Amino acid sequence: MRDTGNKKSKKTEERVKTKLGRENIKQRVRQRGAAAGNPSSTLQRETSEAGRGLGGQTGFTSRLQSTMADNVSEESDYTPGKDELDWGYEEGVEWGLHFPAANGEYQSPINLNSREAHYDPSLLDVGLSPNYVVCRDCEVINDGHSVRIILKSKSVVTGGPLPSDHEYELHEVRFHWGKENQRGSEHTVNFKAFPMELHLIHWNSTLFNSLEDALGKKNGVVIIALFVQIGKEHLGLKAITEVLQDLQYKGKSKIIPCFNPNTLLPDPLLRDYWVYEGSLTTPPCSENVTWILYRYPLTISQLQIEEFRRLRSHFKGAELQEGNDGMLGDNFRPTQPLSDRTVRAAFQ
Repeated sequence: MRDTGNKKSKKTEERVKTKLGRENIKQRVRQRGAAAGNPSSTLQRETSEAGRGLGGQTGFTSRLQSTMADNVSEESDYTPGKDELDWGYEEGVEWGLHFPAANGEYQSPINLNSREAHYDPSLLDVGLSPNYVVCRDCEVINDGHSVRIILKSKSVVTGGPLPSDHEYELHEVRFHWGKENQRGSEHTVNFKAFPMELHLIHWNSTLFNSLEDALGKKNGVVIIALFVQIGKEHLGLKAITEVLQDLQYKGKSKIIPCFNPNTLLPDPLLRDYWVYEGSLTTPPCSENVTWILYRYPLTISQLQIEEFRRLRSHFKGAELQEGNDGMLGDNFRPTQPLSDRTVRAAFQ
C-alpha cells in the first residue's frame, strides 16, 4: 500500500520548490534562448513534422540490400517551434517545474535488474511481430537534443505484450549517446550503461489519429529500445552515419532516399526482451508508455559513434555560455525510481 502521507508531503515540497525556483529557471531559459536562438520543440509538438509518407516494400530478406542503396540526400534546415520552452539535459532534475508529468511516479528510464525481473511465459504466446517497411525519403534531423529519423512509411508492430488486434505505427527513431563509451544509454542493465541507446517510438493507430493524440493515454505509446555496443560496423546504420557530417549544427536536416528499420532488430526470433510501464524520457515526460527493451545489443563501430559525437547542440554561429562546449552528447536522462512497478521478462 502506498504511503499517502509521504505523497502529500512530497507534493507540498514540490509546490514550494516550484514557487522558489520558477523565476530562476525562467531567467536561465531566457538566457539560453538568447544564446542559442529559437527554442527546440518537444516530442509532443514534433509530431506535426511527420504527417506525410511514402510506402515501400520490405521483408527481412531485404534488410541489408535496401539500406545499402545509394543514399544521395538533400540538405535543408529544420525549424523548431518558436513559442515553446527550451530544455536541456543539464536541467534534467528541474524538468518537473515546467513539465508536470516529469514529477510522476512511473517515469523512465530505469535500471533493469535481471535477477528481479519477473519471467512471464505469456509474452511468448503471441510473438512480438514488427512489420516494418522500407522508408523512402526519410528525414534525418539534428534537433539540438538528439538525432531523429522521421519515417514516412507505415511500419507497425503487433503482438507480444501489446493489446490484441491493436497496431502501433512507427513514428520515428531517436538516438541517445555518451561523450565516452562508459556511458550513453538511458536505461541500464544491472547498473551497467552502454555507449548508446536507440528508441523506436510507436503510437497506437488503432485507437488514435496521431502520436500527439496518443501521448499520455492508456495503451497509447510503445517504445522499443535497443542498447548499442562498440564492435563491428553496423551496415544498416551506414545510411545515417554517412550524412551526419552535414547535420553538424542544430536545426539541420537531410532527406535520405532509403532506410530500412528492420536492420535495427537484433534478434530475428524477437524472443528475449524486458517489458515495463513508464514514460517518455524527454519532455513532456508523458506516462502510459509501454517499454520493450531487447536483451541483446546492436553493434556499431567506434568510427560510427564518433560521427554522432561530432554533432553540436546549438545553431551555427550561436554564442555559447561559459563552460558549454556546444557538443551534442550525454543526452540521456538519469534512471528513475522503479516504485511499485514490475519488470517482466520474456526469457529466463
